[in-house]
Amino acid sequence: MKAKWKGKTSSFMLTHNKVYDVISIEKGWYRVVDDSDDDYLYPPEGFEIVDPNMDGVTVKD
Repeated sequence: MKAKWKGKTSSFMLTHNKVYDVISIEKGWYRVVDDSDDDYLYPPEGFEIVDPNMDGVTVKD
């Protein structure tokens, strides 16, 4: 799944309007590899889904 960050740009974290790969969904939050090249959980409210294809996305409750 691909999702665009709608929030403000944060240094070494997420960039406004940049599209990120969602690698898993954990307890409703998106795990993405951010601009620091590490993966972290972020709230889904800050993203707009641009490609809903869930191939390769792990879902954890």
